[in-house]
Amino acid sequence: MPPSRLGLRLAACLLNISEARRKYVVENIAKAALLEENGQNHPEVSVLNIFSDQDYNRSVITIAASIDILGSSVLAACGEAFRSINMGAQDGIHPCLGAVDLIPIYPLSGIGVEECGSVARSIAENLVLRVPGCSVFLFGEADLPKKRSLVQRRKQLGWFTRRDFSALKPDLGAAPARRCGLTGVGASPYVMNCNVTIDSRDLTAGKEIASGIRGSSANGLKGVQAMAFPHDGNIEIACNVESFEDQEAGETTEDFQYLAYHVLGNRFSYMSPPYIEAQIKKLASDWGIATIGGALVGFTPQECKSCAEYAIKGGIGEFWKKRGGVFM
Repeated sequence: MPPSRLGLRLAACLLNISEARRKYVVENIAKAALLEENGQNHPEVSVLNIFSDQDYNRSVITIAASIDILGSSVLAACGEAFRSINMGAQDGIHPCLGAVDLIPIYPLSGIGVEECGSVARSIAENLVLRVPGCSVFLFGEADLPKKRSLVQRRKQLGWFTRRDFSALKPDLGAAPARRCGLTGVGASPYVMNCNVTIDSRDLTAGKEIASGIRGSSANGLKGVQAMAFPHDGNIEIACNVESFEDQEAGETTEDFQYLAYHVLGNRFSYMSPPYIEAQIKKLASDWGIATIGGALVGFTPQECKSCAEYAIKGGIGEFWKKRGGVFM
C-alpha cells in the first residue's frame, strides 16, 4: 500500500448489535468485517474494540477502515449479525429495534461527514437488497434532504420504548420482519459513549440526574444525550457525547469542559468525559448519592484516529485482542 494513503482517508463505524451474552457470536461478527470476498484478511480494515454489556445485551464493535472499503466491511459484519441474532428472542435492558440496531459512520481523517453520508446510504441500500426482512431508517448526513438527527429519528420511531415492529414505517425496505427488526444507518461527526454509575438503585433519581445533564435541558451539557438504566445492582447514567463543529472553542478550557480535534481543517469540540463525570457526581450529591466511577466505551475521536492509523499501518486486523477487548 503506498505510504501516502495511510492515515489520510479513514472512517469508523461503531456498529451496535443486540447481542452480548454469546461472546463467540459477537467475535464472529467482528471477524467477518475483516474478510474480503475471497476469505483473506483485508489489509485496510481493523476492528479496534469490542465492548459488550451483559445486562444491556448489546455490543459496540469499532470498525476502522479506508473510506473506500468501509462499506463492504460493514456489510459483511452485518450479514453475519443478521444470520446470528433473532430479535424475536432478544432480551435486554437497553432499548433496541434491530438485530443490527445502529450503523453510524464517522470521519476520522482526510474525509468529511458528507462523504460518510454517501457511504452510509450505500450500506443502507445494499442491506435491504441482500438481507431478507431487513428494514432501515436513515439519520444525519444519510437522511437527505432533512438530515434529521439520530435523537429525532429515535423519538419518531419510539426507539426508547417500542418492541412492537408491526406499525413502523422504514425509509428503506419492507415492513420490519420480527427476526431482523429495524436498523438505523447514518453519518455524523464522531459520537462517544460515556457511562457513569451511581451508587443507588433509585431509578427515579437516575432519570432526574440524566435529565439534568442532557444538552436539551436548561443547564445541560452541550452535545450530551443521557439515559438511566438499572445495571449490575446500581443505576448507570449512559451518555452519548456528540461532537459539534465549533470555530471558537480552544483545545481546552480552564476546567477542561471541552476538548477539540480537527478533521479536514475543521474544528470539532465535545464535552470531556471527566467533566461529564464531575457534573453527574455533583447532581447525584444533591440526592445524597455517590458515584462509583465512569467508563468510556471505546475511544475519544483522537484515540480512534490514532489507533486506526497504527493498526492499519501495522496490518493488525484484530486490534481489539492486542488492547484487550472489554466484555462486561
